Amino acid sequence: MARASDAAAARAGATALSRTRTPARRTPSWARPPAGEAPHKPTADRLLMAVPAAFTLLQLVLVRAGMGLGWDESVYVSQVSGHAPAAFFSAPRARGISLLVAPIASWSSSTPLLRVYLAVMSGLGLYWALRAWRGLFPTGVLAAGGALFASLWITLFYGPQAMPNYWGAVGALAAVGFVLHAHRERDRRGPLWGLAAGAALMAWMRPTDAVWVTVPLLVLCLRDRRPRLLLALLGGLAAGAAEWIVEAYVRYGGLGARLSAASRIQGGLGLHDAVTDQLRSLGGRALCRPCTGAVPSAPVIAWWFVLPLLAAAALVIAVRGRRTTATALPLACAVTAAVPYLFLIGYAAPRFLLPAYALLAIPVADALTHLVTAAAGRWRLVAVTLVAVGVAGHLAVQFAVLEVTVSRTTADHRVWADTAVQLRRLGVRPPCLLTGGDSVPVAFSAGCASAYTAGHDASTTAAALARTAHRMPVAFLTTGPDRPPAYARGWQRSRVADGYVYVAPAAVGEHGQA
Repeated sequence: MARASDAAAARAGATALSRTRTPARRTPSWARPPAGEAPHKPTADRLLMAVPAAFTLLQLVLVRAGMGLGWDESVYVSQVSGHAPAAFFSAPRARGISLLVAPIASWSSSTPLLRVYLAVMSGLGLYWALRAWRGLFPTGVLAAGGALFASLWITLFYGPQAMPNYWGAVGALAAVGFVLHAHRERDRRGPLWGLAAGAALMAWMRPTDAVWVTVPLLVLCLRDRRPRLLLALLGGLAAGAAEWIVEAYVRYGGLGARLSAASRIQGGLGLHDAVTDQLRSLGGRALCRPCTGAVPSAPVIAWWFVLPLLAAAALVIAVRGRRTTATALPLACAVTAAVPYLFLIGYAAPRFLLPAYALLAIPVADALTHLVTAAAGRWRLVAVTLVAVGVAGHLAVQFAVLEVTVSRTTADHRVWADTAVQLRRLGVRPPCLLTGGDSVPVAFSAGCASAYTAGHDASTTAAALARTAHRMPVAFLTTGPDRPPAYARGWQRSRVADGYVYVAPAAVGEHGQA
C-alpha cells in the first residue's frame, strides 16, 4: 500500500510539474535554415557581424564626424530640420533619406551626432543585407564580399552621409539575396517579406534606380511564373515609391511631367559615354559635372578594370559548379544598375555606382576564394601571395583616396560654415534668405532660407527677392566681385570666406555698418 501511494504521489507530482513547465518555443519559419542546410553556427553570425562593426568603426575614425554637411545633404536634411527652412526639392530627388535622418535632424542641428547615427545605421544595414545571403554562399565568402564593398573609399565616404546611394545599394543587395532564397525555398514566406523590404528601401531612396536594379528580378519572376514572388517585388517597389508618385501629381503635374523635369535637370537622358567620366571621378571627385581633367593614375583606377574580370571568372566558376543562378542574378542586376550611369547621362559621380559595386562584391569574393582554395601545392602559395598583395595594394589605394577626399571636403564645408558666421556679423540672421553661389549649404548653416532665380533650383524671381528684402535680411553670394544682378546693385558688398556677399540695405541698416 505504501509503495502504491508513493507511486501515485510521484505521478501526481510529475503531472503538476508538466503543467507548470514552459512549453518549448517553435522557431519561426523565417529564422530556420532552408531545407537540407545545417543550422547556422554562432561563429558564423559573429563573423558576419564583425564586418559591419568594422565598417562602422572605420567610418567614425577615417571620415570624421565633424565634417560639415554638403550641398545635397543640406537639401535632404533641411526637409525635416527645425534648424533652417526647407531648401528647394528638385524633381529627381526622393524623400527617403530625409525620413531616415529625421529621428536626429528633427530635434538636433548637430552634424557630428547625425554622422554617428548614420554610421551606426549603415553598419546595421550592411549586416541585414549580408544576412539575406546566408546559405547561398559560405559565410567566409559573404564576409569577404562585405569587406570588399565596405572598404571602398566610396562606401566609407558616403556611409555616414545623408545621401541615398548607399542605402539603395543595401536594398539592392538584400533584395537579390531574398529573391534567391525564395527561388530555392518556395514554401517559405520570410524571403518574400525580405524581398518586399529590400525593394521598398531602394524605391524609397531612388525610385528610378530601383527600377533598373530590379529588371532581372522581374524577368526571373515572370520566367518561373511565381505570382507571390512577383507580388512581393512589385508591392515593395510600389510601397517605397508611393510618396514620390503622389508628390509627382501634387507638385509637378503628373508622373510623366516629373520624369521629364528630372531628365532636364540631369542634362537630358539619352545615349552618353560616361565611362571615362566615372574613371575621372575615382580620384575622389564627389561630382564630375562638367567632367574635365585627367584620369587618375593607374594604381587608383586599376581595381575598376579588375572588377569585371573577376566577375566574369565568378560566373565561369558558378557555371562549372552548377550553381549559376546565385552568381548570375546579382551580376545581371549589377549590370542593369550601372547602365544608366555609364551610358545614359552626361556626367558622373562615384556614388552612382554603389548599388553595382554591392551586387558585384559577393560573386567577386567567391572568385577570389576559389582562386586561393582551388590551387594545390606550390600553386596555392602563388595564388595566396597574388591575392594577398593585390588586396593589400587595393586597400592602400582606397584609404589614400579616402583621406584626400575627406580632407578636401572638410575644408570646403568649413568655408561654408565660416561664411555663415560672417553673414551673422553682417546682420543676416534668421529669418533670412540667401541666393546665388553656394547659398544652399551656407543658408542651412546660417539658419536661413535659400532661393535661386535661374538654373535647376529656380524657385523665385528677382522681383520677389527685392520685395522680400523689405521684410527680412536678404543676401546675394558670389565667388568674385563681378557685377551683381540688377536687384542687388545697390546692396552693400562685403568680403566673406566664400567670396563676396551683397547684403540688402534693410539688414545693414537694422544691424549696423557692414
